[in-house]
Amino acid sequence: MTILRKEMTRFLRIWTQTMLPPVITQSLYFLVFGKFLGRQINNINGVDYMAFIIPGLIMMAIITGSYTNVVGSFFSSKFQRSVEELLVSPVPNGIIIAGYVAGGMLRGIMAGSLVFAVSIFFAKPVISDLGIIFVFMVLTAAMFALAGFTNAIFAKTFDDVSIFPTFVLAPLIYLGGVFYSISNLPAIWQNLSKFNPILYMVNGFRFGFYGFTDVSIMGSLFLLIFLIIGLTSVNLYLMKKGVGLRT
Repeated sequence: MTILRKEMTRFLRIWTQTMLPPVITQSLYFLVFGKFLGRQINNINGVDYMAFIIPGLIMMAIITGSYTNVVGSFFSSKFQRSVEELLVSPVPNGIIIAGYVAGGMLRGIMAGSLVFAVSIFFAKPVISDLGIIFVFMVLTAAMFALAGFTNAIFAKTFDDVSIFPTFVLAPLIYLGGVFYSISNLPAIWQNLSKFNPILYMVNGFRFGFYGFTDVSIMGSLFLLIFLIIGLTSVNLYLMKKGVGLRT
């Protein structure tokens, strides 16, 4: 709770840098892709294109908010060497990870909620299954917060913090079905898209709104749970070995 409170204080104190940018960015997506280009695109599974992209843009805000919060905060602790205070304390590694991950999840979910609030001014999203929405929102935020923690452990410079989000995460998000349904792609591209884990998160989240998906819901849930367990195990191992933390 102490780490979580510290994380909340940190990103809420600079809310103009943490909360406002995703709202502005996603609003531009609503205008450009929804209002201007969306008029030229047919409905997808009976859903207006503007409404169709809302779940994907919310998920984009959750992913980037969760990831960047953890990688930025934990790497800053490493860079300032304040992380050593945690390492020499009797706090278990699992609690340290949980505190940072919870902070990242909170920021991601708050950013996603703000984007959802803004989306109401552009379209009227329909909520089909609130439980599915909540489950995919929480699991996705947890998964990318854990991934941000892994990135922060290995990062040695501030450049290392931005390499993965820029060259790996951003392309996966844009190719993960945020702006389109893979059912409209040729067969070869549909098969290749299924290797993108973000496709399953976006489609699972969209299923909670409109009740249709391009992939299996149960398969998406199992993939998320598997990735969370795997990343948690990796982070615990890295913390125990002191990788990137002890010199």
